[in-house]
Formats: sequence, C-alpha cells, structure tokens
Amino acid sequence: MRVACLDVGSTDTKLAVVDVGSGELVRTATHPTTAGSDVLDGVDALLRVAGPVGRVYCCSSAGGGLRLAVIGFEALVSADAAHRVALSAGARVVHTTTGLLSTAAIGGLRAARPDVLLLAGGTDGGDIGTIVHNARRLAAARWRVPVVVAGNRDAQEEVAAVLAGRGVPVTAAGNVLPRIGVIDPGPARAAIRDVFIRHVIGGKRLSRGARFASMVDAATPDAVLCGVGVLAAGVGGDLLVVDVGGATTDVYSALQPRDIPGGAVAGVLWQARTVEGDLGVRWNTGGIRAAAGRERLTVAPGRLGLAAAAVTVGVRRHTRAGRDLRHVVSVVVSGGVFRHAEAAAATAAVAPTLADYAGGWALPRSPVVAVDTAYVLAAAGLLAGDHPGVAAALTATLRSVVA
Repeated sequence: MRVACLDVGSTDTKLAVVDVGSGELVRTATHPTTAGSDVLDGVDALLRVAGPVGRVYCCSSAGGGLRLAVIGFEALVSADAAHRVALSAGARVVHTTTGLLSTAAIGGLRAARPDVLLLAGGTDGGDIGTIVHNARRLAAARWRVPVVVAGNRDAQEEVAAVLAGRGVPVTAAGNVLPRIGVIDPGPARAAIRDVFIRHVIGGKRLSRGARFASMVDAATPDAVLCGVGVLAAGVGGDLLVVDVGGATTDVYSALQPRDIPGGAVAGVLWQARTVEGDLGVRWNTGGIRAAAGRERLTVAPGRLGLAAAAVTVGVRRHTRAGRDLRHVVSVVVSGGVFRHAEAAAATAAVAPTLADYAGGWALPRSPVVAVDTAYVLAAAGLLAGDHPGVAAALTATLRSVVA
C-alpha cells in the first residue's frame, strides 16, 4: 500500500509518496503553499501527482506554525524545562513569564498572541500555590486561548477545574519537571500536539472548510524531531540537523545520554530543537543579515550565502541554549536552498559553521555532512508511530552517508 506524506510549509508544500510494504520512497514533489487562497489548492495539486494512496499523513507550519507561551515557577527550573519541551513539540515560544501572574504579566501574554499556553510550575509534591494562583488569575482575566497544564500533579485537578469552570479550553498532562534534574517531555508534548490539531489549525483559517484541519497530524517541527530521532537511532552517535526554511531556521540535536558534570537542575532533553524566527531565506533575509552583523559574520552573495549564515547563527544559538555538540558525528542540512544546490556547494556552505571556534562554542570537531535532498525526515517522523520500520527505511540513504 502507498501512503502520501505532506508537509504544508510557510513557503512550499512537500509531498513524499511511500510504499509502506517495501519502505520505498516512490516519488517526491513540491508545490507553492497556497495560503493566500486555500491551502487545499496546493495540497490537492500534490495529491493528484501522488495518485492512488491508502492514507494521507500531514504536518503543517503554514500560517506561522504553532505559537506558544510558557508560564513557569522559576526561570531556571520549571520555566526552562517547559520552554524546551514546547520547542520539542514543534512550537515557536513567543513569550515566557515566571512566578505569580500580575495584571501586567497577563497583558504581556495577550500581546504575544499565543495559540497555546503551557502552564507549568512546581515539582511533584512541591509548591502548588503558584500554579493555582496563576490558574485563578487566568480564569478571572477571561483567558480563552487553550491551556496545557503540565505542572505539579498534586495541583493538576484543581487547576484544570478552575480553568474549565470559566470556559477556558484546558488539557492536563504529566509534569514536565516531576523532580529536580528530571525532565519528562512526552506527556506535555503529546498534549500540545493534540491541542494544535484540535484548536489551532482550524483557527488559522488556512482553509475554508474543516477538511484540512482533519488531515493534520502534527506541527512540522514536531514531525521532523521524530524523524531526527529515527535517524539518530541508526547513526550510533550524536546527530545535528539544521533545516533552513523561508521564514525560520530550525536546529535539532539528538545526543547520546551521558553523565553531565554537576548535573542539570532542569533536566537534560537528549533530543531537542531550537527555532530562530528571524532567520529565513525568503521572508526574513533582513533578519539573517542583522543577526550575522551582530555576530560579526560576513554574508556571502546569493540565497546559499544567506542559508550558510543562517546555519552558523542558528547553531551558535543552539549551543548557547545549553547543547554540547562536541561529540556530534553527523550533520544533516535541509531546506529548499540546500536541496536545489549542487551537492558540493551545499556542503561547502556548511563548512564555516563546523570550523566556527572563535567564540568558544561547543561545536562538532570532524562530523560527516549530508543534505536531505529528498526531505525524508518529516515523512519518517509522520510514519514513525504507525510504521516504524518504514520510517527507519526512509532514513537509510541519509544513514548510509552519515553513519
């Protein structure tokens, strides 16, 4: 049986047709995303190219993707853990606040215009006062944006009841930081994915009917991170993936679990993502040039030069978020600008990043570099749940290069 995997992006919609019996990638195609009219126009054009398929899997970052705000207890503990979990769920974190919510803090949340609010705070068995107070302030403020509650489990029932009682859409999930030094991303990530599908996709008005919302399985970065995990399982070492898009640059790292000197109070997320909303080779070229200037980098001419600068800035920021990339053995770059370039030019564009030691960044020393020319990581992530063997087979070409 053949299935279609669609990634509806901010610039282009990508198709991968996969035979789930053999694991073969049958064909790929792209079409400009038709967000200006109805995204289904572009989707249906690609489905005609796909031919008969048994099922359509779909992820989306159209319309700005998933905008998420975080409320935590302390900036360096629960808020930091929640922020990293939100990024791993495919969200762009647009606002973070900590402690007891004030009127001004709620105003800041509203101004950020999130699609989803992640309410965290307190380890299991610890403080419940802050997260309960914050739930009551949100309820009193007539907050209407969906809330995912992922804090102290002892407060979860009360918090959910307070919010639901005032008509706030609320989903309860396991604590992102059940105890100091332990981060548990799975339950909150699944809840954010569910809220994104149920509440956010339809609200972006990307399509006139309900069909598109019913098609979407995940936010694109969430699907790609799943695909990165599939690839990392076959690589046998630390993996770095950089996806340069028209609007953003996403950086993913999958690290092998190891002892961290001194530990980490907010836990360690072994598979993580950062998103740079100011680095895009179509809609945010000015952001790339400005960021490169701040980093004292020279931007080479053309879109490939812009993409190379976005990679360097994105990876620098990823390491500053606490990611130790010194043990990375494999680097994969993705995005249309790399897929459409000659292989030698694409890998050469990444070379400066891998020799960027001027600032003391914890960067790879001598990794193997590959380009995801078929854009299989999103498709592998979409299929990982139902067809894990097929997902692994899809990454085989990349794995043979970087492993």
